Amino acid sequence: MSVEKKAHAASGWVMVGVVALGYLASFASMVMSIVQLAMTDGSHGLGMLLLSCVLLTATIIANCGFFTLQPGQARVCVLFGKYVGTVRDEGLRWANPFYTRNLGMTSDAESAGLEAGEKGVKVSLGGHKHGSKISTRARTYNGERIKVNDKMGNPIEIATVVVWRVVDTAKAVFDVDDYESFVYTVTETALRHVASIYAYDHMEDDDASSNAITLRTNIEEVSQALMEELDRRLEMAGIDVIDSRLTHLAYAPEIAQAMLRRQQAEAIIAARKKIVEGAVSMVDMAVEQLAEGGNIELDDERKAAMATNLMVVLCGESEAQPVLNTGTLYN
Repeated sequence: MSVEKKAHAASGWVMVGVVALGYLASFASMVMSIVQLAMTDGSHGLGMLLLSCVLLTATIIANCGFFTLQPGQARVCVLFGKYVGTVRDEGLRWANPFYTRNLGMTSDAESAGLEAGEKGVKVSLGGHKHGSKISTRARTYNGERIKVNDKMGNPIEIATVVVWRVVDTAKAVFDVDDYESFVYTVTETALRHVASIYAYDHMEDDDASSNAITLRTNIEEVSQALMEELDRRLEMAGIDVIDSRLTHLAYAPEIAQAMLRRQQAEAIIAARKKIVEGAVSMVDMAVEQLAEGGNIELDDERKAAMATNLMVVLCGESEAQPVLNTGTLYN
């Protein structure tokens, strides 16, 4: 595993003066050598001309060492295949002109078919070059909707958004071939894994299932599990996952209608249960209050009849039509 090393680059403004002096000295030496060759036609002028050419060549090479870094950028320095270090100093800088500027290229087979984001842009078949400048800013990857089976085997559609950044430039450049494509592929793999270990929703309303973590009711726990999975898998590429959230969660179209009817049935059953519980307590309260006064005495049969009538009135979906008894209580 590669480890990032800190490297320092000279101030570019100081080197601007040095390079400018090099150009002036080389041109001045060239002019003087030409004058001496024209006047004396001696070997001294030829040597000065050769020296001016060497100085000009060195100045041109030194001029290729300038580069700029903005906040949130770093440059990986590689000299003839050997990793020297990473420069994180901002502003105009100067480093060895022989540092490699293109750090690598993915092979045709590896780069073909890799998605570069939610727009479905494909990496070119000719390969993708990595520049020496690496962005260390936070980035977002908005993944596409994928179809996966949950813990119960139900097909669902799920998508996520991941906020990530490069924290170790050496690992990102040297330990994986293309760290951006690596993030996209690992994110989809981790999302499939997390979605397969949790159920979409509680299938039964009991104590065992109500305490279990599900994708629909425990968004925070699922997002935390996904972020930990991504952190573990992307550590080898020097990637730090800042946040990850589910952006889409739904049943697949082929079972969506059936699951919707099941949810509607569960809602109706839960509502009926609450209505019956309330009606029973009201009937019990009515019988007790009638018996407390002592003015009305009801036998068990009449209590059962009154309880039945009250339950019908309280639990019925339509309004009850009252029937007045003009006779005695038992006629």
